[in-house]
Amino acid sequence: MRRRHLLPLLAAPLGTMIATAANASEPAITGHHPDEYPDVLDLRGTPTEARPPSDNPISVFADLGAWHAYALPAAPTEYGGFTGPLYIAEEYPWWLSKAFNRLTLADADNARPVELAADPAPRIHAHPGRLSQSFTVDGLRVELELRFASDRTAFVRARITNRGRETRRIRPSWGGSLLRHTADPVQSAPRLAGTASGVAVEFAEVRSTWSFFSTETMRFEVRHRDQVTTAVDGDAYTTSLSEPLRIGPGRTRELVWTESFTFTTADRERARKTSREVFDAPGRHTENSEKRWSTYLRRALHGVPADRRRPAVKAVQTLVTNWRGPAGRLKTGGITPSISYVWFAGGLWSWDSWKQAVAVARFDPELAASTVTTMFDHQRDDGMILDCVFYNDISDGGGNWNERNTKPPLAAWAVWEVYRHGHDRRWLSRMYPKLTAYHDWWYTARDHDGDGIAEYGATVDPGNATDEAVIEAAAWESGMDNAPRFDVDAGVTVLRNENADGELVGYSINQESVDLNSYLYAEKRLLARIARELGHGKDARRHENEAAPIAAHIREHMYDPAGGFFYDTDIVTKRPLTERGRGIEGAIPLWTGVADDGQAAAVRDALADPAQFATTVPFPTTSRDNPDFDPEAYWRGPVWLDQAYFAVAGLKRYGHHVEADALSARLLANADGMLTDQPIHENYNPLTGARLNAPNFSWSASAVLLLLRGE
Repeated sequence: MRRRHLLPLLAAPLGTMIATAANASEPAITGHHPDEYPDVLDLRGTPTEARPPSDNPISVFADLGAWHAYALPAAPTEYGGFTGPLYIAEEYPWWLSKAFNRLTLADADNARPVELAADPAPRIHAHPGRLSQSFTVDGLRVELELRFASDRTAFVRARITNRGRETRRIRPSWGGSLLRHTADPVQSAPRLAGTASGVAVEFAEVRSTWSFFSTETMRFEVRHRDQVTTAVDGDAYTTSLSEPLRIGPGRTRELVWTESFTFTTADRERARKTSREVFDAPGRHTENSEKRWSTYLRRALHGVPADRRRPAVKAVQTLVTNWRGPAGRLKTGGITPSISYVWFAGGLWSWDSWKQAVAVARFDPELAASTVTTMFDHQRDDGMILDCVFYNDISDGGGNWNERNTKPPLAAWAVWEVYRHGHDRRWLSRMYPKLTAYHDWWYTARDHDGDGIAEYGATVDPGNATDEAVIEAAAWESGMDNAPRFDVDAGVTVLRNENADGELVGYSINQESVDLNSYLYAEKRLLARIARELGHGKDARRHENEAAPIAAHIREHMYDPAGGFFYDTDIVTKRPLTERGRGIEGAIPLWTGVADDGQAAAVRDALADPAQFATTVPFPTTSRDNPDFDPEAYWRGPVWLDQAYFAVAGLKRYGHHVEADALSARLLANADGMLTDQPIHENYNPLTGARLNAPNFSWSASAVLLLLRGE
C-alpha cells in the first residue's frame, strides 16, 4: 500500500499556496511578481492534428529546459486539462493529445459529474512560470496549477475545496487520448500503457530525418502521488483514484501528479527521482519556481517603464519557453530559435545563441553562460564554431546539423556580457582561449588576400561541392540568407583559400563585408578587455593593435562619401559596392564604434529618412528605395529586430538619442501584436507592421528586451 498524501488543507486560493507552505503572508505587489503579469502571451488553443503546421498557431509554455510544453484549454470540453503536451521528437515538435491528462470529478454518492464547464466565469490564465485553471461550480472550488520541476518533468497541483455545509465525497479521475498522425511510420509510433502509478506513452523506433525521431526508450509518463488504477482502451485511457476524497465543509484536499517526457532510461530514472521529490514537498517546488520567476522579472524589468513591462515579460517568457536542456548531442542546455516553428524547435544556432545570451544574462547569467557554452562544446579543432547543432549529428542521421558555414562573430560580445552580469571569472578564463581560437580562425580560413579584412565563405564540406552551394553557405554565414548583396547575378563569385602548404582550408566570396569586419573589430576590442580582466596584458595589447587598422580600413574603403553610407567592397578594387543598394548592415559600424562622427551623422540621416529606413516599422533589412526591396522577402526588406537593436544602439553610441528613441518607439508601437498578447515574431513587414515568419522567436525577444530596457 502506497503512503497516502491526501491530507486536508484549509481552503485557500492556489496562488497563495506558497505563503501557506511557508507560513508567510502573500507577496506584496512589487512590479516584478508573476501575479502581476497574467496572460502577457495568449496561450489558449486546442490542436486538431498530431503534426502542427510549420508555424504553430498555438503558443505554449515550457520551463527549465523541458522538451515538452503545454497551453491552456480553448474549449469548455477541455477544462480540467492542459493542452497537449507538445513534445519534441528529438528535433521536431508534435502534439501528443488535445489534453492528455484531463481531470474530471464526480459525486461519489450519486455518480453525478461535476461539470467544470458550468462555471460561467472560469479563471484560466498563464502567469510567468505557471498555467492555472480555477472553477467554482456545484458547491466546490476546483483549482489546478501546472509548473515545471526539471528539464524533464512538469507537475500539477489540484486543490478541491468544499464550499458547502455538508461533507462531500468526490471521485476524481483522469483521461485522455492520443492524437495520431495520418501516415506511418509516425502513425504507429506511440502506444499507451497503464502503469502502477498512472499511464505512459511508449514509442517505437522511428528515424525519419525530416519529420520525426524516436527510440524505444523515449517515453511520456504521468505519475500520481496517490494510489490509482488505470484502464487502457486503444488510444484512450482512464485513471481513477482508488478511493474517493472525503472533504469536510470549508476544507480542501490536494492531488499532485507529474508529467515527464524523457529520451533515455537514465532520463527516466531522473524523472522518477524528481517525481518523488515533488510528491514529498510540492510546496517547496512551487515556492522555488515562484522565487526564481520573481528574480527573473526583478532583474529583467530593471529600467523598463511601467507601461512597457508586459511586453518585456513576454520577451522573458518567450526565451525561457525556448530553452532546451541537455539531450542527445547537445551536451549543455541552450535556447532554440522557436518551439513554434517546425525547423527551429530542436536545434541551436551560433549567432542566435550569442544574441540570446546577451539578453538572458540580464535575468539568468547561468542560463546565458550555458547558452554560449553549448555552441563551444562542438568547436572544431581549427577553431571554427558550427552554424547549428541539433539532437542528432550527421552520423546519427540528422539532416539539420550544419558544418557548411559558421555565423557572424558575436561570441566575444556574448561572453563579455555574460561575465559582466554573472561575474564568473573561472568561466571567463575557460572561454578566453576558445574565443581567441575562433577569432583567429577567421583570418586563416576567410581572409583570401591576407590583408586582415575577412570575407564570408564556406567550409570544405561535401555540401559545398559547387560554386552555387558555396555562395549559398556564404550567405548563410552572414546570417542574411537572401540579402541582395549576395545575389549571384550581382557578381558574387567563389575564391579558394589555401594554406602555406597549398591545402584547401575553405572558401571566400569575392567581397569584403562591412558587417563582418565591423564585428571582428569589436571582437578584438572585447578580447582585449577580457585579456586585461584575466591579467593577460600582452594579449590585450596585441588585440588592440590589430583592431586599429581594421577600423581605419572600414572608414576609408567601406564608406561611400558621396552617398553617406557603408557598403561591402570588392575584394580586388576595394570599391564600395554601391550598385547593390543599401542594407541595414551599413549601420553596424555605428554599433561597433568604427564610424567617425561625420560618417555616423550621415548614416543617421539615412536611418531617419522615411524613403530609406524610417518606415512604418523602422529598419528594414534593405532600404525602401533599393530596387530589390521586398517587404515580405526574408532579408530583402522585412524588419529583423536584432538589426533594429544594433541600429538603435549605434545611434545612441554617437549621441543621436532623439532619433534613436523615436525610431525605437515607432517600432514597438507599429509592429503588430508587440504591445498586446500576440507572439513576438521572427520579422515584420516594414510598411504594414504585419507579423512574418516564425512566432515566439528568441532573438527577436532578446532584442525587444534590450530595447525596452533602453540599452
